[in-house]
Amino acid sequence: MVVESRIDTVVFDLGGVLIRIARSWKDAHLLAGFDDKHPGVVHQGLAKQSPRLAREHMSGTIDLTNWARAIKECSDNNYSVDDAIRIMDAWIIAEYPRIRSVIDTIHDAGIDTAVLSNTNARHWQLLGADDRSFNDYPNLAEIHQIHASHLLGHVKPDPEIYESFTKTANLGSARILFFDDTMLNIDAARHYGWAARHIDHTGDTAKQMLTALTHHRII
Repeated sequence: MVVESRIDTVVFDLGGVLIRIARSWKDAHLLAGFDDKHPGVVHQGLAKQSPRLAREHMSGTIDLTNWARAIKECSDNNYSVDDAIRIMDAWIIAEYPRIRSVIDTIHDAGIDTAVLSNTNARHWQLLGADDRSFNDYPNLAEIHQIHASHLLGHVKPDPEIYESFTKTANLGSARILFFDDTMLNIDAARHYGWAARHIDHTGDTAKQMLTALTHHRII
């Protein structure tokens, strides 16, 4: 007897699941071409304030220019506004391998797909999600719905974002399987009632998701 999956929608995080990204300010700093001895890397004021500024940026509370100005200020001008934007642009690296096979496998099983990502307007533009061009990230074009924290006005793991997402995506009654690389987000999704699987961003993310799809009888 074939047991049907109890999942009808798979929701992906972007960074660390579908897209390889910098994992820290220092990583992005180096990817942007700055020296590892640059004083901004170890600046205590920046280290203290950058998580708050990132959250405000991802929730849409502040825009790119105001975020960059705040980075300049809290780093005591070790970074200029242009430097900060250059680092922001370096954060996104590339799609993980074999992501298209995961998406196609889900769609072939008759399951819908969506994205719920903590991100900001700048990265949304660089991904091509703002106009759905996806020139450098073509696998994202295959996903049925793409949603972002800065558009929803909330960030993971706050419970409000899961509620806002399901309402905006019209998934209030959906049985969701969620992939994310952050355990706080996984725990919050499970508390909200979703099935959720943690993805190790350092490994083969496609293989991990295919294994989870088998576990949940999607394939």
